[in-house]
Amino acid sequence: MTLTELRYIVAVARERHFGRAANSCFVSQPTLSVAVKKLEDELGVTLFERSSGDVTLTANGERIVEQAQRVLEEVSVVKQLAEQGKDPLAGSLRLGVIYTISPYLLPHLIPRLRERAPQMQLLLEENYTARLAEMLKQGEIDVAIVAEPFHEGGIATQAIYEEGFVVATPRGHAWEAFAEISAEQLAEENVLLLSPGNCFLDQVLQTCPDLNRESIGSGGLQRTLQGSSLTTIRHMVAGGIGVTVLPATSVSAADDALLSIRPFAEPAPTRRVVMAWRRNFPRIAAIAALRAAILQSNMPKVTWLQDAEIV
Repeated sequence: MTLTELRYIVAVARERHFGRAANSCFVSQPTLSVAVKKLEDELGVTLFERSSGDVTLTANGERIVEQAQRVLEEVSVVKQLAEQGKDPLAGSLRLGVIYTISPYLLPHLIPRLRERAPQMQLLLEENYTARLAEMLKQGEIDVAIVAEPFHEGGIATQAIYEEGFVVATPRGHAWEAFAEISAEQLAEENVLLLSPGNCFLDQVLQTCPDLNRESIGSGGLQRTLQGSSLTTIRHMVAGGIGVTVLPATSVSAADDALLSIRPFAEPAPTRRVVMAWRRNFPRIAAIAALRAAILQSNMPKVTWLQDAEIV
């Protein structure tokens, strides 16, 4: 039994497909399949039920894959401890950030982090919250920056900042007559939203429940863009297709020529952004340096949470 074989079975369990698992491990499918079969023969159990286009874990497989994941996490800890013994601020730090935060935070963060920890290379992963949670638990990234709610076993979180939401309309829209927009008004318009799987969509729908009731396929007014780009949605709004809700940090002076931005009426919706890491992650100094760099990043339109506790 080898660590490589354990990585392969964890990948197959995650992807539920041998081809995708092989791609994620950067090996050919035959190489991965032979290794998995070799491990099954060695253990004397079947880990996966194979059928056309589908792979399912057996009962034994579930328990063994869970243990394999724990073994791989502990191996990662050993490596991290070795790095920490050298210099906790040296080497790479793998950071995952959700799509609706990374383009607006990273340009402010990276220069500050290079000043604070010039020997620490930042390896970036941009993805959805659910995928980053899995990567974090599986040791594929070290830290994630996501929006609450975010509750995962074995994961510590610490709040960084809060930001408000704003309403964006095309120039010349009737809502320019209002100083602020209520959540109820949004149900009267074509509202462009991010596709399912993006946590910002869920936050908007919680804020504006009328949009949820007027959902796609029910003859309502809501439209949803099937994509992950707030930039694309802004361009569609500027083209007169409808209105949208944006996190305040995504709005810049460059939008002034195309969009009209209005705040929400009270109670104005906000989101809280947190850092998340495995509780057994040994390079606590690297976590602290990253947080300090974020808090000093001068990103506008947020309320910094300097004294937030670790939970």
